[in-house]
Amino acid sequence: MAPDYKEIMQKLQARSRKRRDKLAEVFGVSSGRRIGVVLNTQMEVVARRKMNEVRSERSSRKRSRGAEDEEGNDQKLYIGSEIFLKGTQSANPHNDYQQHFVDTGNRPQNYIRDTGIQERFEEYPKLKELIRLKDQQIAEFATPPQYLPGDLHTLELRSTLRTDFDIIYIDPPLEEYERRAPGVYTNKTWNWQEVSTLKIDEIAGNPSFVFLWCGSAEGLDEGRECLRRWGFRRCEDICWIKTNKDKPGNTSYLEPKALFQHTKEHCLMGIKGTVRRSTDGHIIHANIDIDIIIDEERPYGSTEKPEEIFKIMERFCLGRRRLHLFGSDANLRAGWVTVGPEISASNYNSEQYLSAFKESRLLPQRQDIENLRPKSPKAWGSRGRGGSRTAAGSRGAGGSRGSSSAPRGGASMRGSSGSRGGSGMGGRGGPSMGGRGGSGMGGRGVPSMGGRGGPGMGSRGGMGGRGGPGMGSRSGPSMGGRGGSGGRGGPGMGSWLRGVR
Repeated sequence: MAPDYKEIMQKLQARSRKRRDKLAEVFGVSSGRRIGVVLNTQMEVVARRKMNEVRSERSSRKRSRGAEDEEGNDQKLYIGSEIFLKGTQSANPHNDYQQHFVDTGNRPQNYIRDTGIQERFEEYPKLKELIRLKDQQIAEFATPPQYLPGDLHTLELRSTLRTDFDIIYIDPPLEEYERRAPGVYTNKTWNWQEVSTLKIDEIAGNPSFVFLWCGSAEGLDEGRECLRRWGFRRCEDICWIKTNKDKPGNTSYLEPKALFQHTKEHCLMGIKGTVRRSTDGHIIHANIDIDIIIDEERPYGSTEKPEEIFKIMERFCLGRRRLHLFGSDANLRAGWVTVGPEISASNYNSEQYLSAFKESRLLPQRQDIENLRPKSPKAWGSRGRGGSRTAAGSRGAGGSRGSSSAPRGGASMRGSSGSRGGSGMGGRGGPSMGGRGGSGMGGRGVPSMGGRGGPGMGSRGGMGGRGGPGMGSRSGPSMGGRGGSGGRGGPGMGSWLRGVR
């Protein structure tokens, strides 16, 4: 039998009211609703009284002892925990925000300073100017708001919208929202199986980004599975930390399997395609915003999200084709196409919408923004395929260690034919014509067919070894070198000390 969440909440609320009423009796106030104000005031009064007592005692000690070394040693004294109902082990109860939450209902995040976008960069003028320029450019190139009503269970996204998008923002009506506010949240909910059936892969460009709200319970796992099914890989997790300055108290709903009170919500970010921060500055501007939003919790039963999530998406991706699924009339926005069952009218025209992107689907690059935005350092080289640390080859590719004329594999470097370098085509162990010594005429001084790596299959061994399959090697004439046709110790035709004479 499923638990009666409404009855459980009523019991918890009754217990909380009883506790606050007891606190009201202790401090002599008429109502438990004013406990937060009284506690803060009472703390200041008691602290001031204790400070005066300690200062008076220290002054008398100075006069009696004549000790000058205590002068200027009047530091702020933090009082004990007698004003707390349950007490605290903190050395500084003024900063014990968890205990303060227990006593007053004010969450610790309520006291984080400068959380608004206007105050956040007051001490960072360059970032503040960057944000201003970015927002100005986004507004300048934004398309008029486009909106389209539709049941996303049956709406064919590709044939209806007739384009793909750079940003796809999904805010589904989750079952978790109904559990939070039973009887208040009346929208038709979606389970995660239904969310996963959305054909996001058909309308996602390459590259593109998806932002998916997943709540704070089972959606953390199910949301990741949806991203994988749609062809995205999760790259970030944006967390909305909810304050309750307007309405202190315990959370209105406790998840059945939760160990803590949930005061946050998650938005998963996925990426499709390959985008590099250091080289793809024409597509993304990374490191401008953070992955945390601190904003007031919405009223009971509301699923509205902070506006800052739109700012984060718009400033990050320079793509101008943006789609919002499960939107409503309340969050229509310039630069976005909004689709959802709660939209009351339609103005979407695919031809008119696509005409705005004939010149470019991206925001143009501006030098003043490029000068201000944080940049990732460029990689000094990769060891992967097709490239090298500096030029045309790499350790594992078909080129040399540096370029086509680099040492240890380049033509006529470190000696020409008949030397350690040889005239080899390949790098140190690449799958081309030669290994460390290339396919020169000689090895380490012996006129054989292979150098140190030989013209063979890949690594240090190649077809020929250190002595090569030629006229002789360090240990006499043999058919094979150090590693034969395999690697340095592979199954070759001979070895350094033993061969077919």
